[in-house]
Amino acid sequence: MTEEVERDPESVSRFVEHFAAQLVEAGVPRMPARVFAALLASDTGTLTSAELGERLRISPAAVSGAVRYLAQVHLVSREREPGSRRERYRVHSDQWYEALTNREAIIKRWEEALREGVAQLGPATPAGRRLAETLAFFEFVEKDVAEMMERWRAHRERTFGR
Repeated sequence: MTEEVERDPESVSRFVEHFAAQLVEAGVPRMPARVFAALLASDTGTLTSAELGERLRISPAAVSGAVRYLAQVHLVSREREPGSRRERYRVHSDQWYEALTNREAIIKRWEEALREGVAQLGPATPAGRRLAETLAFFEFVEKDVAEMMERWRAHRERTFGR
C-alpha cells in the first residue's frame, strides 16, 4: 500500500472543494462530489468512512449516502479491511472508463425506449421526429465513445504502462 505524502492540509482541502464545485456544476450531487474529490486527492486512493468524515467535516450518514451514490455510478468501490468489519472506499485509476462503460449500457436502454417511442408516436409526427433525432444522436455518441475508449486504452498503455 502506498503511504500518504505529507502536504499542507489546507491546500488539499482547497483542491477538494474546488474540484467538487466543478463536479457539482456538471450535475453531480454536492456530497458525492466532495467525497469523490477527497478520494482522488488521497495518495492511497482509499479512505474509511471516519477518515472521509474527518477530512470533509461531515457526518457518517452523509458519507454513507455519498458512497452509495458513487458506487452506483461506478466511481468508487467498497472494500473490507482484512480482519476488520470496517470498510474502505476506493477510487480506481480507471474510474472514468468504468463510469463511461456503465453509461454505455444506459444509453443502449434509452435507444431501445426511443425506438419504441418513434414506433408508437409515429415517425411523421413532430414528437416522433424529435424522438428519432434523439435516437440518432445517442447512436452517434455510442459509436464515438466506443472508438474513443479504444484509443484511450492504447494511449494509457503508452503513457502509464498499464
